[in-house]
Amino acid sequence: MADDTKGLDPAVADLVRALAALLDEVNLTEIEYGDGDRRVRVTRAFTAIHTTGAPAAAAAPGSAHTPAVSEPSGTIKAPMVGTVYLAPQPDATPFIKVGDQVSEGQTLLIVEAMKVMNNIAAPRAGRVAAILVTDGMPVEYDQPLLVLD
Repeated sequence: MADDTKGLDPAVADLVRALAALLDEVNLTEIEYGDGDRRVRVTRAFTAIHTTGAPAAAAAPGSAHTPAVSEPSGTIKAPMVGTVYLAPQPDATPFIKVGDQVSEGQTLLIVEAMKVMNNIAAPRAGRVAAILVTDGMPVEYDQPLLVLD
């Protein structure tokens, strides 16, 4: 990671470094800190990975990227920040797998947010073309989760 803190007050530079380290430690993409009139925001980009048929690999922390220009029309995105689960219980069979036919309203996966399990249902009937996340993976708001044909 390049040091872009040259020319900053040493205390601010130390704060930026500490916030950047915290991003890595808790696997966040953005953090903001405020103290009185001063606000410091540190962000990091991840690599977008498009797959067909296999779960996406996690991007290396701090890697630069250019996001995909377009997404398939059947892309289902995370409605919130949280942790995705592909099965109802840790050792249970996943809700879906690539190639499965699903019906409208069928549970596709769960996004846990603040200890609340949120079922993500199919908005329409279709075939699961790709699952873009892995079980237990943290997800951001509006992150692609899977693709329905």
